[in-house]
Amino acid sequence: MSDWQELVRQRLSGLSLDPGEKEEVYRELASHLEETYECFRKGGLADPDAMQRTLAQVVDWHDLQHRILDAKRRGRPMKNRTHQLWIPGFLTLTVSMVFLAVLQKLGFQPRIVWTGSAGSGATDVLLYVPWLLSLPFLGALGAYVSSRAGGSRGTVLLASVFPVLALTAAFLLMFPIGMTVERITGNNIDFSIVATGLLKNGIGWLLVPGAALLAGGLLVQVLLSRPLDSRRIAGS
Repeated sequence: MSDWQELVRQRLSGLSLDPGEKEEVYRELASHLEETYECFRKGGLADPDAMQRTLAQVVDWHDLQHRILDAKRRGRPMKNRTHQLWIPGFLTLTVSMVFLAVLQKLGFQPRIVWTGSAGSGATDVLLYVPWLLSLPFLGALGAYVSSRAGGSRGTVLLASVFPVLALTAAFLLMFPIGMTVERITGNNIDFSIVATGLLKNGIGWLLVPGAALLAGGLLVQVLLSRPLDSRRIAGS
């Protein structure tokens, strides 16, 4: 039994489950393979042939690994969503905001990268360059934590760009908040100014940071997919 468990453990080494769940999967699959092997042996097959026929029961170990993860996810959707999206997403958001606050406290000032005019005033696009340089690493951090929790490719990417999604929601909330304040106070708010501010700040706070975070997330996906592909080729 131990030999079969070791074989299963090697073939499914990328299984992103809790240690207890992972060992349970290893034991069940190893037991099934051993029973199949013994049946072939009792049927008169020699040891090498019985081993080959047994291993042929699993056509694609990579596909089996994904089907096991999918089955586990369907059994615990809320827990999965928490570990695969919310925890890595808020981790990325928190670290990025803390680092930005530290930069501001140290006296770093944003750089003007573009100056234009809109209406009656000038619009300047400002970027915190040191903060932007850190974002690919932070996006990679969120993607890695999500991937280790068994997140799908889409979930991994969402976790990597989570800070930008949160900031986008905050920007969009400016409109309903502004309308509420307008009704309460009776003062008219010029939403063209708000829209201009969203466009101007959206470039420096959403578009460019989002691209930087996404680059880190995509890099992690590429790096993590290579070992899986190698194991798939080795097992074929």
